[in-house]
Amino acid sequence: MTYALVLAGNRIITSGATGTNSAAIKGATRADPNLLTVILPQSLERQPYESRQQLEQVMHLVENPSNDNLSLAEASYLCNKEIVSRCQQLICFAFHDSRTLLQTCGEAEEQRKVVTLFYFD
Repeated sequence: MTYALVLAGNRIITSGATGTNSAAIKGATRADPNLLTVILPQSLERQPYESRQQLEQVMHLVENPSNDNLSLAEASYLCNKEIVSRCQQLICFAFHDSRTLLQTCGEAEEQRKVVTLFYFD
């Protein structure tokens, strides 16, 4: 999906987690790495080892080492707020019990952002 979005000229902003974020990074990088920004909830050193190699290749990488003392849930919430503040449209993949992501989607809707939510379950 991100590959096609970038080919159409869209800028992608995502977090650096494994799974769907990793797939988004891969697709955007393949299409045009200059149109990808990855915002980490914490410093690069706090990211899972399996993510770091991919993240080190990202041209526009924003680390948040000031959040290293927070829990991952708190840091992710702040990271998601930053992502929403920078975007016009939010595409989110979540489970029905993904409290942080669902809260982020609700806040994005309150800011009149276009929100598309896909559920895994």
